[in-house]
Amino acid sequence: MSSRRRGWIAIAIVVAVGLGLSFALQERYHHRILTLVFVWATMGLAWNIISGYGGQTSFGHQAFFGIGAYTTLLLIIKAGLTPWIGMLAGAAAAVGAAVLIGFPTFRLGGIYFALATLAYPLIFRIVMEFLGYQEVAIPMERERAALFMQFTDPRAYDLLALALLAATLALSHAIETSRLGYWLRALKENEAAAEAMGVDSFRVKMIGYMLSAAPAALVGAVYAHAILFVVTPDGVFGVLVTVQTLTVSLVGGIGSLWGPLIGAALMIPISETLDATLGDRLPGIQGVVYGLALVAIILFAPEGLYWRVRNAILARRAPAPRAARPMPSVPVEAIPAARPAGAVLMEVRDVSKAFIGLQALFDVSFDVRDGEILGIIGPNGAGKTTLFNVLNGFLVPERGQVRFRGEATTGLRPSALCRRGVGRTFQVVRTFPHMTVLDNVMVGAFVRDRAEAPARARALAALALVGLADRADAVPAGLTTLELRLMELARCMATAPRLVLLDEPLAGLSGDGIDVMTSMIRRLRAGGTTVAIIEHTMQALLRLADRLVVLDQGRRIAEGAPVDVTRDPAVIEAYLGKKWLRAATAPQT
Repeated sequence: MSSRRRGWIAIAIVVAVGLGLSFALQERYHHRILTLVFVWATMGLAWNIISGYGGQTSFGHQAFFGIGAYTTLLLIIKAGLTPWIGMLAGAAAAVGAAVLIGFPTFRLGGIYFALATLAYPLIFRIVMEFLGYQEVAIPMERERAALFMQFTDPRAYDLLALALLAATLALSHAIETSRLGYWLRALKENEAAAEAMGVDSFRVKMIGYMLSAAPAALVGAVYAHAILFVVTPDGVFGVLVTVQTLTVSLVGGIGSLWGPLIGAALMIPISETLDATLGDRLPGIQGVVYGLALVAIILFAPEGLYWRVRNAILARRAPAPRAARPMPSVPVEAIPAARPAGAVLMEVRDVSKAFIGLQALFDVSFDVRDGEILGIIGPNGAGKTTLFNVLNGFLVPERGQVRFRGEATTGLRPSALCRRGVGRTFQVVRTFPHMTVLDNVMVGAFVRDRAEAPARARALAALALVGLADRADAVPAGLTTLELRLMELARCMATAPRLVLLDEPLAGLSGDGIDVMTSMIRRLRAGGTTVAIIEHTMQALLRLADRLVVLDQGRRIAEGAPVDVTRDPAVIEAYLGKKWLRAATAPQT
């Protein structure tokens, strides 16, 4: 059974259990606790979309919760609209607020993003108080109770909150198994690698933020009607909303479909029961419980209960260690003959880049021709990786221009260049460590295929190409250095590039590993992919490259066939050394 189908069945089971509890409970107080479990599980799931999957920690998600509550309530008071319409209006307002908040805030990263989000609920809270909405009671509509969400049977609120929980679970599951979900998780793991694989980080974060805002607003409206009855800025924009959201998510386990639900099912009954029994003698007992729970989770299960239990089960089911896996190989006879280099694929003209006065590149110009392997060499600090970062969009040059297939690409983001056909690997392999090998490669495959099934097929084909098909279910931590480099190459090839920029792909490999990787690079070129490669392993590069470009102190000092470049006195002086000079000038016998 596929993971997607298992997820839908699990959601159906959760709904069935929720229905059973709702009809089994008799006391109103117990129904209130059940409603709160559904409410905070939904709020945790909404927060989890952007913060758990996407890794963009939001300390101000109660802004959307409060927008939903206040929009619904003010539409009842000012326009006489039913809250069923007001909820939808509140969700729309929250999505609009997410766009307005996201545009400036997603320019920040890490802790700066998290701290910036703290300001927004405070702003909304001040605005509500300034407008005179310090305490707003929900108008009573006894004659039209159902139309105005004022039920006498507490089960109705249970079912309403359960419906929102089911819808948010369905939304989260759809995201998890979609391109958006893979890309959000990739951004969380390694944003630079995700960008290089075609993930538009700003756009993906914004979509995730907007999707997380809607259920937060909807559940805020339900909370106001089912629990509060009198809405205050502190009640819906206050810090306690964020504390409860973070607690249920962190205790249960972020980045999972079930973590917030587990956390809510555990924490809400405990805190509510203690508040009811000890609240009069120990005011603020809920805050103490949440604080102790967070400390305990940080100390004993920092990944959350869901991941702790899941990893323990997987460890017990793990098969016994196998014998060492044979090294992947690419038979030379399986590599078709390379076609001759064709027209210019990429033009680099007078590119210059400096960092705080240090001139990393100065007027560098050369061409990359279709179908060739172009080697870029030079001493450490010559500007080679800086050049690659300019070519695939991580850096913008001060001067000069880069054109790819006739189109000016200077200033385009790495994701845009990837979609145009420029792939990239890194000097230090950048993986998505908590995703399987197959999922790592699928991140790249989604650039060409929107749906999961064709992306999976493309990723499996890329893994088969590099000899890692049997490692699809492994995690990167279990791979050798060679396998990691082959996985990164497969992820790059899954984007269907016309040009691949390989940054020291032979670094850290044994002699046999170098042979495997060089054979693989020849296979890529023979299959129609153009290769530009930075490498210090000169003997291997001389066997691979059709042409060499030599950099020294940010300047191009030579270009041409390997045999000519390695005999150039300027190259020998700057990079190859006197040993090469003696060999180049020795009389031929």
